[in-house]
Amino acid sequence: MSPARFAAASLLAFFGALILVPPAPVDALRETLFDAYQRVFPRERKSAPATIVEIDERTLAERGQWPWPRTQIAELLTRVAAAEPAAIGVDMLLSEPDRFSPRALAALMPELPDSVARHLRALPSNDARLAAAIRSRKVVLAIAGLEAPDPRRLAQPTAAPVRWAAGEPPELRRFAGWLGSLDELDRAAAGRGLISSDASGRVVRRVPLLADVAGSTTPALSLEMWRVATATPAYTVRPLRGGLMEVALGDIRIPAQGNGSIWLHYSRHDPARFVSAADVLAGKADPELFRSKMVLVGVTGLGLLDFQATPLGERMAGVELHAQLIEQVFDGVFLVRPTWAPWLEAALLLAAVLLLIWIVPARRVPTSTGALCAIVALLVAAGLGAFAGAGILLDIAWPLLGVLLAFSVLLAATLAEADSQRRVLREQAARSAGELAAAYRIQMGLLPDLAAVTRALPSLQLAALLEPARTVGGDFFDCLQLDRQRVFFVLGDVSGKGMPAAVFMALCKATIKAAVARGGDLGGAMTRAATEISGENPEQLFVTAFAGILDLRSGILECCNAGHEPPYLLTAQGSLERLPNAGGPPLCTLEAFEYVTAYRELGAGDGLLVLSDGVTEAMNERHALYGSHQVELALKFLPRGAPPADVVGKVREDVRRFVGNALASDDITMLALRWTGPAAAADITAQGLDDSADVDLDATVPGLVDPVGGRH
Repeated sequence: MSPARFAAASLLAFFGALILVPPAPVDALRETLFDAYQRVFPRERKSAPATIVEIDERTLAERGQWPWPRTQIAELLTRVAAAEPAAIGVDMLLSEPDRFSPRALAALMPELPDSVARHLRALPSNDARLAAAIRSRKVVLAIAGLEAPDPRRLAQPTAAPVRWAAGEPPELRRFAGWLGSLDELDRAAAGRGLISSDASGRVVRRVPLLADVAGSTTPALSLEMWRVATATPAYTVRPLRGGLMEVALGDIRIPAQGNGSIWLHYSRHDPARFVSAADVLAGKADPELFRSKMVLVGVTGLGLLDFQATPLGERMAGVELHAQLIEQVFDGVFLVRPTWAPWLEAALLLAAVLLLIWIVPARRVPTSTGALCAIVALLVAAGLGAFAGAGILLDIAWPLLGVLLAFSVLLAATLAEADSQRRVLREQAARSAGELAAAYRIQMGLLPDLAAVTRALPSLQLAALLEPARTVGGDFFDCLQLDRQRVFFVLGDVSGKGMPAAVFMALCKATIKAAVARGGDLGGAMTRAATEISGENPEQLFVTAFAGILDLRSGILECCNAGHEPPYLLTAQGSLERLPNAGGPPLCTLEAFEYVTAYRELGAGDGLLVLSDGVTEAMNERHALYGSHQVELALKFLPRGAPPADVVGKVREDVRRFVGNALASDDITMLALRWTGPAAAADITAQGLDDSADVDLDATVPGLVDPVGGRH
């Protein structure tokens, strides 16, 4: 096989693996492509089975600010129910007692005469009046899924029964806790539906049609409205081909993903879906807008609702998303992604690349280019046709990228073979670049895999970034689990740049880690490491380093700073400070220097950012330095309790903005950690780790390394 064909085959294997086992960036590009499909073919609004009664700005101006007394909500529901809708969905959580109830008002105004106060206390509460308005009127209340249990609601939510045709229920989206309306209101409702969504990249593409909420299979709000409207006693769920499931309500059949989620096929925002609550309360709304329809009641006033981003590029009120799903079910228009879709995409890639391997080396450039254009057109037509014709989400982005890269490799190699002299020069340049790339890979391979460390240590969150100024550099970081409750980390910066610094960096990193692994306090370990490194330092290089040992049970941080930038401590309360510069000078600068150990107790949620001087000394085109004050300014704008990946990403983004188009002057390295507290640390023993376990795997940098090993 020729080198060109071998390279194309390698790209084929690489992109095939990306399609079948997609990492996060692949999924992100895939969902962006699916968004483009929706923009090209938005769903046509053929019917109007749902009407939204919105508590909008005009309503709030006429009827008073939110929250309203429950009596006013009761009046609104009573007027809607008078038009005999098929079902009413309340897209709001009424989880607290009404502070405008008569008894509450009597308690708030002790200056009232006793007779008036007694009369108020004798009146029914506003919540009771709302419950009376809800009872027997086909009203479905909202439930919000929570990632953590709510101590006020430890029992399972009440939900309609689900019959699993296949016996065992599938692995649904899980919510550990839930938040609903008051028990008095909940008992009066005809059903309860989930309003939580799965927003990927802040865009709502899917919603849980069925979800596991605190152990109870709970339907979406819109799905429960369908059940109440059709008077169906239970849901029936059966498996479909392609890893899908079907949720049945009488004659209604709804295909969903295997985990119970459903893709929303959006139509454009349509004001015709909405009726102002002000018109309903004033008796001005046409009753035919509600008769035999699904009526959703929600708040859309500015400042009261977090509008959701959609694939169409529009921001819609959350209540409109429920209406969109009701319309999908009514019109029978669905989107699905079967489990066989990635295999079909890999097959398309295989066929296209094999065709290029056969055509490009044997044909002229115009013919090869024409074949490429035809393949690209066919792939685009396949993706759009599957979406528009069958509602199948087919990802043609990565097959397209694979085809384009394979074509580029094949064409470049074919043209190179036509000119022997240029081929020789190219081979020489490739050999030199390959040596540098190998050195780069070796240097990156010496760095730890923070994903493995995070999996082994649940109470510790880690993220790091290393960007050499040249192909290879002298910065490094490392992380080593010393025993079941202590983890060692270090970040260092070798003097100089390029290959000499990279070689000396490898020596320093290995020596420091070996010295710490032998035990003793951290200052003594750094003293031993300095002595050993100095004995093998003919070029008289030196290295700055900040090393620390964190006790995951107590939060005690044992640290030693050898002439390095003092790290930043981000407390759980949101304050920012720099650790004292305790330790000593850079390693290999003073002979027989005894390094000291400093201690600091971290609180649960505290974080630490260690960085090299390549960050503070980053220079822009005007030769101005970034400086530590810029770092502090960037960190102060982070939200409280930001994960390490966000900390590292924010600082790197700010440095990049400051530097602009200027060339990098030094390696940029950052290591951020966050200790979540002793309770999580107790889970370490469940990992089955040996006391001497050493987590030290291949690096996944340059780039940002987040707690699950992904890059940004």
